[in-house]
Amino acid sequence: MADNLPSEFDVVVIGTGLPESIIAAACARSGQRVLHVDSRNYYGGNWASFSFSGLLSWIKENQQNTDIKDECEDWRKLILENEEVISLNKKDKTIQHVEAFCFGDQDAAEDVEEAGALARVPAFGTSVAEEVAEEPEKECSPLESSVPGAENWESEKALSTEPASAAEGNVTEINSENESSHNTASGESTLELGKTEGTLSEVSAQEPKKITYSQIVREGRRFNIDLVSKLLYSRGLLIELLIKSNVSRYAEFKNATRILAFREGKVEQVPCSRADVFNSRQLAMVEKRMLMKFLTFCLEYEQHPDEYQDYKNSTFAQFLKTRKLTPSLQHFILHSIAMVSENDCNTLEGLQATRKFLQCLGRYGNTPFLFPLYGQGEIPQCFCRMCAVFGGIYCLRHSVQCLVVDKESGRCKAVVDHFGQRISASYFIVEDSYLSESVCVNVCYRQLSRAVLITDQSVLKTDSEQQVSILTVPPVDLGQPAVCVIELCSSTMTCMKDTYLVHLTCPSTKTAREDLEPVVQKLFSLNAETEKETEGEELEKPRVLWAVYFNMRDSSGIDRNSYSGLPSNVYVCSGPDSALGNDCAVKQAETIFQEMFPTEEFCPAPPNPEDIIYDEDEITAEETGFNNSPETKPESSLQESSSRDLW
Repeated sequence: MADNLPSEFDVVVIGTGLPESIIAAACARSGQRVLHVDSRNYYGGNWASFSFSGLLSWIKENQQNTDIKDECEDWRKLILENEEVISLNKKDKTIQHVEAFCFGDQDAAEDVEEAGALARVPAFGTSVAEEVAEEPEKECSPLESSVPGAENWESEKALSTEPASAAEGNVTEINSENESSHNTASGESTLELGKTEGTLSEVSAQEPKKITYSQIVREGRRFNIDLVSKLLYSRGLLIELLIKSNVSRYAEFKNATRILAFREGKVEQVPCSRADVFNSRQLAMVEKRMLMKFLTFCLEYEQHPDEYQDYKNSTFAQFLKTRKLTPSLQHFILHSIAMVSENDCNTLEGLQATRKFLQCLGRYGNTPFLFPLYGQGEIPQCFCRMCAVFGGIYCLRHSVQCLVVDKESGRCKAVVDHFGQRISASYFIVEDSYLSESVCVNVCYRQLSRAVLITDQSVLKTDSEQQVSILTVPPVDLGQPAVCVIELCSSTMTCMKDTYLVHLTCPSTKTAREDLEPVVQKLFSLNAETEKETEGEELEKPRVLWAVYFNMRDSSGIDRNSYSGLPSNVYVCSGPDSALGNDCAVKQAETIFQEMFPTEEFCPAPPNPEDIIYDEDEITAEETGFNNSPETKPESSLQESSSRDLW
């Protein structure tokens, strides 16, 4: 029971975000006794994914200003005279300016069935902030998934532990057994596997179906909405870690299918592989040769220093102007391939980003990116599962009152939880959001602006509806950040059929709505009644059915010395950063682990059952049919493409 935990561990981890979960898994794998706790009632922290009703509960939680009172008033009696305490936050303050809007048809929603959903939404196009605050409390976790290895590991998402089969186009699909169980549980027909993406979109030429708010609520469990929007580079640090540690067996992935660009008010597809360039109808033959020549140079730029040495102090945008590239090619390279800022990125950084993009092409498909089925929130849970398999103990809804510090040595000795239990450990990992204002008084945080939209069409219609797209919208004014747009289709298991889930992210300059609404208005229609098509006009924009805006704290890149009075054996993990990939979280996790255990390997692969030598007790248990040995190592779901389209 959570109120009767062991009094001593090797490592206590507070928070279940991605870096904390990776560290917990690495520590447990190396034989350390790990306690992993979170005051929230879901896994992932700001890296989590929610169903639709779960997101409404999260909105309500972040709009309440009530303070949480101590459950155990006399925990200070556990503190000795030669000890002092560092109090921890009881409420997450990393989310601000949450604004939700419903633009869909305001039909009667009295027959909504999903728990925790709103009974009715406000008038057309108005904020649902106040109505969300009146939503009844849910008893269960908003995230339809529990920790691997803990009680009730019967996730509705049915994470696969079987080898995945690669479908056409190098896309890893869900295996039929899991998909069948998932859809049967939600009372819907199963997705027929073995069909190509073209077959999935039989009615692509027809008008989009009219989606009502009640339908979104009823199908709410079909949504897995990420708080942070990221993709996985196919040769990035996170993919390499998933493969190396064999954690990839706990999740499945879908290849991002296209890279888009927004230029002169239009969305168009960017040719990024060699085959795409040759097949492109957007580029003239001269442009194709220019692009091929430049991208080939980027792959080998270190071997030709004379070509960029004079521009080291220039921006990448200025360097591109010297390379005899047309304005459209410069735009594609800057915003859709390198994906860097026009004003803040120097030449060397731009060349490195372009080379990284090109090196990731062809490993799993025609783009450099993968997306985890059921959302980004699956990744922290996969590492939590690995930790649990190797003996880690997990407690949600388990807040920690304080860190107990020895005055003489200055090292942290223990934590005191909300039950009044004193738990000792050698090392402590704390997510930044748990640190009190007195510790963070000298820390300067950045902010991220986020928006999540549910839409009825893709931003760029094609024959196939099942597209995973990434689009960078350049800033209108100099000095403003570009906006990264990721559009997910229903085959990613993040939204219901006939809808798309669109994530927008950029570094904050104002509130999220002020930063992102201009981009939303460029790409989408917010009012279906005033956006009627007339003869001679282009096809109408995709319609936004529902939207939420919020600002999220970016605590990445903060120097440890910025935190006041932090003991040497307490390590701080940051929340999500503004980058598209996850390299920052993986680097941070590995750095902290190596500082704690410099002689241990970071997240090695689990041993094969054939290699395990059991003691007498385990042999006896095995003979009687009660074998607690690690499960058989299945084949990784990350299967590399056999035919690579490399530069």
